[in-house]
Amino acid sequence: MKEKIQKLTEQFGEDLSKVTDLTALETLRLDYMGKKGQIAELMKELGKIPVEQKKEAGQMINTFKQDVTSRFESKKEELVRAEEERMINAAEAYDESLPTENPCGSYHPITLVQRELEDIFESMGFDVEDYNEIVDDYHCFEALNIPKFHPARDMQDTYYLSSKNQLLKSHTSAAQNAIMMKYGKALKEKDRPIRAVFPGRCFRNEAIDACHENTFFQMEGIMIDKNISISNLIYFMKTMLSEVFERDVTVRLRPGFFPFVEPGFELDIQCLICGGDGCPSCKNSGWLELCPCGMIHPNVLKYGGINTEEEPDKYTGFAFGLGLTRLAMMKYGVKDIRVFNEGDLNALSQFVSK
Repeated sequence: MKEKIQKLTEQFGEDLSKVTDLTALETLRLDYMGKKGQIAELMKELGKIPVEQKKEAGQMINTFKQDVTSRFESKKEELVRAEEERMINAAEAYDESLPTENPCGSYHPITLVQRELEDIFESMGFDVEDYNEIVDDYHCFEALNIPKFHPARDMQDTYYLSSKNQLLKSHTSAAQNAIMMKYGKALKEKDRPIRAVFPGRCFRNEAIDACHENTFFQMEGIMIDKNISISNLIYFMKTMLSEVFERDVTVRLRPGFFPFVEPGFELDIQCLICGGDGCPSCKNSGWLELCPCGMIHPNVLKYGGINTEEEPDKYTGFAFGLGLTRLAMMKYGVKDIRVFNEGDLNALSQFVSK
């Protein structure tokens, strides 16, 4: 055991010296400290050695773990400082003599909501990803179980571009296939669940009114692993809503059709502007559609390289889509969605940046 730990210590030092970014550092951490990492393997071997040697071996394993943890944290701080210095050096020069009488601006309300949600989901182990606004037909539709000429395409009035198969993405679900391809290897080889959210701007040829815009913001989220169920989905949704609104909210879950999930649901929230009595923001229904969601369709998992023909049900997952624009309306009591895109500083300056 002593020789093995010594070799692992030397190997860890070599591996750590090759790390140049935080992503590689996280991969290394999982290799050594993950539930199937090197330290976990040492703990398994501990049960096989004679009783009289276990105390000493356990102490050596614990010392090795503490050393790995300490060196990992030091490396993380080093990389963070290096990245901060790189960003400072790359920043454009500014003139210190410029007048400062003008008041500072504030973040847009949708940006505030997006950053708050990113913090919430990061605390639950989700990665935050970005994706293009111009995508191809395959990622926006076909990879999501919406083949050509499928009537489900009529649900989204899409802006097509002159370039072949190019369009403005009509929903953040267009990133699902790319995210599955990016994290699928870690899921299969290291049993690391895919947990990711990807906010972004979307475009549809909508008739603009108090609750519809042709340019709006969404946040898509997926979680994929073995034995994922609807219960996991409901837990994450309740946690997110309670954090965002900082109070109990009334929600309802009803069946909904989306080609890329089965079963699919609509999660509605009681309108926080009118309290459920009915107003233009909720089309006088008292409810606002907030979060379409459901279990990811087997075809989508297959297209994303997660499951195969031989093992079509090995992994399951859920997906959800949040309307950031509508969340901002509910959180800040904005009655007309058009306020967010008008650039009216008298309206937008009321929001305090965080």
